[in-house]
Amino acid sequence: MLRNPNYVYGPRNVLVPANINFGDYILEQMWPHRQKVAMINGATDERLTYSDIIQQSMNFAVSLTRMGVRKGDTIGIISENIQEFWGAVIGVVCAGAVLTTISTGYVKGELIHVTNISKPKYIICSQLMYKNHSKTLKSLNFVKQIILFGAQKQNGVTMYNDLVFESNGFVKNVDYEKFHSVEVQGQSDTLFIMYSSGTTGLPKGVMTTHLNVITACCLPASHDPSSMTLTITPWYHVMGLVGMLTAFTTGRTGVYLPRFEVDLYLKTIEKYQAVQLTVVPPVLVAVCKKPSQYDLSSVKMIYSGAAPLHKDTIKAVHEIFPNLQGVYQGYGSTELTLAVLRFSCNDPNVHKLGSVGTVSPNTVIKVVDIETRKPLGPNQTGEICAKGGLLMKGYVGKSRGTDFDEEGFYKTGDIGYYDDDGYFYVVDRLKELIKYKGYQVPPAELEAVLLQHEGIKDAAVIGVEDKSAGEVPLAFVVAQPGVTENDVKQFVAERLSNPKHLRGGVRFVAQIPKSPSGKILRKDLRKLLKSTKSKL
Repeated sequence: MLRNPNYVYGPRNVLVPANINFGDYILEQMWPHRQKVAMINGATDERLTYSDIIQQSMNFAVSLTRMGVRKGDTIGIISENIQEFWGAVIGVVCAGAVLTTISTGYVKGELIHVTNISKPKYIICSQLMYKNHSKTLKSLNFVKQIILFGAQKQNGVTMYNDLVFESNGFVKNVDYEKFHSVEVQGQSDTLFIMYSSGTTGLPKGVMTTHLNVITACCLPASHDPSSMTLTITPWYHVMGLVGMLTAFTTGRTGVYLPRFEVDLYLKTIEKYQAVQLTVVPPVLVAVCKKPSQYDLSSVKMIYSGAAPLHKDTIKAVHEIFPNLQGVYQGYGSTELTLAVLRFSCNDPNVHKLGSVGTVSPNTVIKVVDIETRKPLGPNQTGEICAKGGLLMKGYVGKSRGTDFDEEGFYKTGDIGYYDDDGYFYVVDRLKELIKYKGYQVPPAELEAVLLQHEGIKDAAVIGVEDKSAGEVPLAFVVAQPGVTENDVKQFVAERLSNPKHLRGGVRFVAQIPKSPSGKILRKDLRKLLKSTKSKL
């Protein structure tokens, strides 16, 4: 069989153990680092060693089995970033159960929607999330038991501490040398059910296998494991969940924050002399908009994902961090187990502005014409499609249907291209392109220009119907006092070609709705626009 010249292939020299439980894999990777600090809470300086995580994981797995958890049972977790999270996650995996991670940002209806997809028998919950959602969680007839983090006991729930700590008298510490995870079929058994972002509709349950996550962990390092890293990505999100598990395999010490506040974030960089930052684009936009009195000279590398980062933002970031060597972007999704396009930490071409890197090992990417579906060559823009070891098993309760093509490639819905060197660039979402008189206008391009305006804090663009043009761009803007609609329109008109002018107008809003990972929720903006029109 000959390779298709218009497909872009990743390296095939990375060996992946195919049929083991991810729990055994991650414990084995962490064991040599057991005396090291795994993570530090940047807000409190609370520390957790690899030994702590390993012991909690094994003890929790044994306790779950004694509670009646069996291979294939689904267990949910809803928690902000706190240190108990990782013993719970790995313990569930070792017990052979399927873990479903639930966003802390969900309101009642969303929580009911996603739990009805995965139907967890048990739910692990932080004190804060229990306070917010206890009535809803208790109303779910498929949930047998709630397991609660923290020391404050609640009626009718089981305390996590009672299941993992020997000092409570209910548990004996498990010996690592004698421990073995429940056997699974790594290539086919589901490890995680995560939820697609729901930026264009209700979230879907994405089934990720043990092999998918092991493949992600076997990728060549994108971070230097010896350098201090700061992350604020929520751990229920694929970027936080798989990203942290990957970090654990290298023995890295990381600082995390339970929430994002600009001053706290910058203060933490200075305090811990963070060398590497893992972020989503809104964090960098916020940092660039705020003058800093902190010493940020320690930062050498920034890793950004979950949404596109525009060239102008990258340039601004270099001005904020004086010793920055590069901004590394990656490209992936929940369906693609983190990143199918990425930069390694020693890539000499990291300065290709706007690029998301090259194809990951054991992965094949093609860019196809939106209309004909034929593969395109370098520097031709089309839909990005992917297949390989990182590709999900599928969606819960859905056949493959229209999400995959006849060759098994996953249709990402993202528009992009690759250059002559095989480096990829993401332009925008296929469904979000604005069709103005036959021209395709990417909202992300307009948003990047709007953010250059000194008086604009944040911005988002959607297409609105127009009888003569089909669609015209409309901007939602979070602005400083004194900025007018005409100011904004003129600013864009001076910098972009005619089809990209804001013919749909400008709406001033208090904030731009975004998912926890930083993606603009355009469906919410359309609802806002519709409700505003109906009141007129």
